[in-house]
Amino acid sequence: MPDNPKRDSDVWRIFRIMAEFVEGFETLEKTKNAVTIWGSARIGEDDEMYKKAVAAGKLLAEKGYSVITGGGPGIMEAANRGAMIANGDSIGVNIELPHEQKPNPYIKTLISCKYFFTRKVMFVKYAKGFIIFPGGFGTLDEFAETMTLIQTGRIHKFPVVLVGSEYWGGLAGWIEKHVLGNGYIDKKDLNIFCIVDEPEDAVKCIERFYDK
Repeated sequence: MPDNPKRDSDVWRIFRIMAEFVEGFETLEKTKNAVTIWGSARIGEDDEMYKKAVAAGKLLAEKGYSVITGGGPGIMEAANRGAMIANGDSIGVNIELPHEQKPNPYIKTLISCKYFFTRKVMFVKYAKGFIIFPGGFGTLDEFAETMTLIQTGRIHKFPVVLVGSEYWGGLAGWIEKHVLGNGYIDKKDLNIFCIVDEPEDAVKCIERFYDK
């Protein structure tokens, strides 16, 4: 019986996935106090949110947190940049894309992933909180998956902070009106995340969570 190229390809893909997990776990296993920052890759240095992400990364590093990002440009670059300014632990978990997302220059520790799902595990496993800036489908996907994991108890509860009330307010209102209103979630599920406008308040939300 002839070999099945697809079957062989799938088998080897499993080993590639295992290798990504092993590399990520070995690299990050000593990271005990980290905050993951997400947001758009499509903004530049002049954008207000870029500047706020730099400030957030810097504040976190000054308070002893490692900063984990997706390793690319935009908000990711800004957060890594802020962490490096404060001489903190600046980590990037980059994704290999067909159009090639290059790692930003402000990363001290770089992990490269081929698969989005292995990358997401790295974001969540070692984080004590998430700060999420405005972004596109990728950012919304990461936010929704995090909410689901916390709601279902698949990961420990930790603070999820959305930065930018003008951007996130409409989504939060829609969730409350339609998702909660139709009984698809419980009222307490709305407390999984909070919305702020300033990086200082985002960091305070994380600190208050652990002070309790």
